[in-house]
Amino acid sequence: MPKQRAIVRLSRSVPVEEAIELLHNELHEARLTALLILVDRFEHSTGSDERHRVVQRYLEELDQVNNWDLVDLSAPKILGSWLVEQPRRELAILRELVDSGHLWRQRVAMLATFAFIRAGQVDIALEIADLLLRHRHDLIHKAVGWMLREVGKVDLPAELQFLAPRYRQMPRTMLRYAIERFDPELRRAYHDGVA
Repeated sequence: MPKQRAIVRLSRSVPVEEAIELLHNELHEARLTALLILVDRFEHSTGSDERHRVVQRYLEELDQVNNWDLVDLSAPKILGSWLVEQPRRELAILRELVDSGHLWRQRVAMLATFAFIRAGQVDIALEIADLLLRHRHDLIHKAVGWMLREVGKVDLPAELQFLAPRYRQMPRTMLRYAIERFDPELRRAYHDGVA
């Protein structure tokens, strides 16, 4: 990663299309570098048009964002950050990703909500978490649980209210991630189904 981040710093003038070309490389590390370049371009963009172009290309190339680490480093910082700036567009885009039935797109939807959580807006994360609550894949369980834990850091009553009617039906991995930072007694009550 340090070498890849050094490459990114040297690549600030690389056109978005060259980063997209790198995103199509078969090597995971090359795709990771391409996404780091896109994140950097998005974060250092001076205008909304350029930021929008990065987001559009990111969404068009989601098939190349095909591993948990690629999703986790890009979704909150590109898609999530952009959606925070776009009132009333976020749910349609995130729901479309959830409804795709595609594991990585669904994880992108969940991880994109991290930007909202950081901005103190937990409702969208809770809504997407609810849509993914009964997902079958462990990588979605971990993502949902992680985002619920992050919600709790910002608004613990909102997390507790979300968990109350759902925690008994949640996959155990999801629940473990969600309650990881609770005090031991409360955590045990959730594990035992008596919270």
